[in-house]
Amino acid sequence: MDLLNTLVDKGLRRELPTREEALAVLATSDDDLLDVVAAAGKVRRHWFGRRVKLNYLVNLKSGLCPEDCSYCSQRLGSKADILKYTWLKPDEASQAAAAGLAGGAKRVCLVASGRGPTDRDVDRVSETIKAIKEQNEGVEVCACLGLLSDGQAERLREAGADAYNHNLNTSEATYGDITTTHTYADRVDTVHKAHAAGLSACSGLIAGMGETDEDLVDVVFSLRELDPDSVPVNFLIPFEGTPLAKEWNLTPQRCLRILAMVRFVCPDVEVRIAGGREVHLRTMQPLALHLANSIFLGDYLTSEGQAGKADLEMIADAGFEVEGADQVTLPEHRAAGGGGCGAHESAGCRSHESAGCGSHEGGVCGPAPAPAAGEPRTDLVAVRRRGAGTDLAPNA
Repeated sequence: MDLLNTLVDKGLRRELPTREEALAVLATSDDDLLDVVAAAGKVRRHWFGRRVKLNYLVNLKSGLCPEDCSYCSQRLGSKADILKYTWLKPDEASQAAAAGLAGGAKRVCLVASGRGPTDRDVDRVSETIKAIKEQNEGVEVCACLGLLSDGQAERLREAGADAYNHNLNTSEATYGDITTTHTYADRVDTVHKAHAAGLSACSGLIAGMGETDEDLVDVVFSLRELDPDSVPVNFLIPFEGTPLAKEWNLTPQRCLRILAMVRFVCPDVEVRIAGGREVHLRTMQPLALHLANSIFLGDYLTSEGQAGKADLEMIADAGFEVEGADQVTLPEHRAAGGGGCGAHESAGCRSHESAGCGSHEGGVCGPAPAPAAGEPRTDLVAVRRRGAGTDLAPNA
């Protein structure tokens, strides 16, 4: 297919595809899907080999958010039956992080619900970062605390943070349909603040909210312009009790095409499969490793993910290897560029709003029969009841 040959050539040269080419990837047929995956896989392997970076989420403060993001289980007015708790103490957060690091993660993502941190919150998170780094040599830490005020990114950097995550989520044209309590421009400003402070910027999207192909291409092109080191791709989990609870718009094939398009537009950037991979990719998850070079290990913020052991087995069975703590994630030309070098290369973390989800450890092998093809897999949405904020061991 001439389109795919062109996109591979451009990806190897770090040349931006045209909007028409990006749209054409999303419009390919299921018959052409494996060709699309193979083509994007060439670009992924060129820049990242067969390494898969593991990242681990720690939800520092769950629920009770004053923002009204329609996709979020922690939003203002959410009726989702999620865990709700205030800030974890630094030692509690460090213990939670240690579980993920023991499971093979090299990056810990510290996330807190809310519009943005107060200066006291920044102090609290700074103490947590220091505690984690003191107890875990070589660990990378990403913070995701919402909108940043002037000077806060610098303070997080001084405390030892390596990266900051804040997702654009959707296109600028449709952002007001999803959230009204802050703007798209607010989000862009926070990514700029992270960049300016010397933090590795991480910013991504949420697919499956009813957006058009044009919206998806718009947001990915906007991300390319922002030039984050890491682009997490979330697939909406339609949580009961949220306005988007009925938005089941994704298929495994659609998810793979989206990931391929992101890889072609952002060829040398760390592309992460974030929330929703278990729910929407399901048994096609191993194919997605040919497109993305990074995933989250274990559970998400308010929902349970695939068992950590199953994640590791999936990576090995698909012929990939877990990236070691001594390996630099980003290609040399990006690692030398200032924002993403050495300890600061971005693993990023999922935005606190895009709550993410996954199956119970039993997943699709549970006792209930799977729904017929095309029916929503609501059986795979499981609220997190273990790990941070509970007395139960985390899934890592």
